Amino acid sequence: MESYYAVLDAMAAAPGDGVFAIIIDVEGSAYQKEGTWMWIEASGKTTGLLSGGCFEEAVAAHALDVLSNRQATSISFDLRAEDDWSWGQGAGCNGLVRIWLEPVTSNTKPDWLALKRCLDRGEHVFMARSITDPREQPFFQSETGERFGGYSSPPRPEWLKELHGTPFFRGRNGVYETEEDTFFIQHFWPKPRLTIFGAGPDAPPLVSAAKAAGFSVTVSDWRPAFCQPSHVPDADAWVVGFPHETIPKLHLTERDFVVIMTHQFERDRELMRWLADIPLAYLGVLGPRRRTDRLFPSGTAPPFVRSPIGLPIGARSPHEIAISITAELINVLRGGPMETAR
Repeated sequence: MESYYAVLDAMAAAPGDGVFAIIIDVEGSAYQKEGTWMWIEASGKTTGLLSGGCFEEAVAAHALDVLSNRQATSISFDLRAEDDWSWGQGAGCNGLVRIWLEPVTSNTKPDWLALKRCLDRGEHVFMARSITDPREQPFFQSETGERFGGYSSPPRPEWLKELHGTPFFRGRNGVYETEEDTFFIQHFWPKPRLTIFGAGPDAPPLVSAAKAAGFSVTVSDWRPAFCQPSHVPDADAWVVGFPHETIPKLHLTERDFVVIMTHQFERDRELMRWLADIPLAYLGVLGPRRRTDRLFPSGTAPPFVRSPIGLPIGARSPHEIAISITAELINVLRGGPMETAR
């Protein structure tokens, strides 16, 4: 999932200053794309990857220079050459990667902590950072209107259009040029939320797979013995209760992903009565389509209900099924093609 989650956590926990290394432009192909982040502490400790290990050490060395002079800058790595005469690796990855090094000091750290707080609250944040003038501070605005970063000029109208007009987890990151300046723009999205109804023995593998993919995972079940950290340790939250008790508390929206896997037909039917009218990013039911159809009075599930869930990879075991479901969640999140009913 997005690299900036772990990077912002590391920055917030760091005792001193550090540097963000951000891929701002890629020509050709590269291991990572625009908007990928890495954190380098003054001690040299790093969090995140910008490549497959091709130039992280070089980036960390440049970052220490940036930290010493407190001046942001950009560096480039040409990965197209297959010999050792470019910058020393001969990676042959067919890409030219430009990286922005942003020092984080006691003066600027509050702005980055504000960004982290917005994401923790589930808010989308738009950032524009001048590349032409490294002395200029970034511009940030959250979808709720909170503005920070110290950018001295009024925000450009197209920035606000990007903020409010971009679908969830979409939006272009990269270099943006105007007549007066060149900016790096990035959308920061909160972690996508997945709620799993049902905490049976096949729930923990799905929770683990989705959590590893970057989802914030909530498990809900009416059985306290199952819906608890000792049974599903990787979940972020555990909500015990019956559907009429739990669903109103979850405040589900069109950004939420929901999987039903209680293995109890009447419980699934009750869940569907509550969930079918809520606009969701994803609503899936474990089990064959004919069983899911029977959950509805019409005898046919609406097209937006996914069943059976998971990409068709021939999964059999609970762990393989978890991987197939997680792959489908990522596919939906990234705007991939919708699988037809199977």
